Amino acid sequence: MGDIAATVETYWATAQARDWRAFGATLADDVCYELPQTRERVVGRDGVVRFNAEQLGEWSLEVERVVADATQAVSWVRFSDEEEETQGISFFTSAPDGKIQTITDFWPRAEEPPAGREQLTERF
Repeated sequence: MGDIAATVETYWATAQARDWRAFGATLADDVCYELPQTRERVVGRDGVVRFNAEQLGEWSLEVERVVADATQAVSWVRFSDEEEETQGISFFTSAPDGKIQTITDFWPRAEEPPAGREQLTERF
């Protein structure tokens, strides 16, 4: 069994480098990639590589944190393109060979807090 935390770090590093061959090497053949917010799913290594490689525009990402146990990992990344910066949270599980078996991505949009609670919080 491989180290899922290291595999997730490699996944993000190779995505940032646009090294799609190395990116694909982090994925199980039958990887399942899901985006619950848009109810999209991509199944299979080739489809997941293509989905990521064909993202339009210039973009960049930075890994803030990866937390893992023996078979699961969660990452927090900052993603930016020509229009905005956003943050993503991704959940990964590993296949028996240590490659990534499942990916579930959440990409929330930043928003302003509701009025009336300024006295309860501080902005960062």
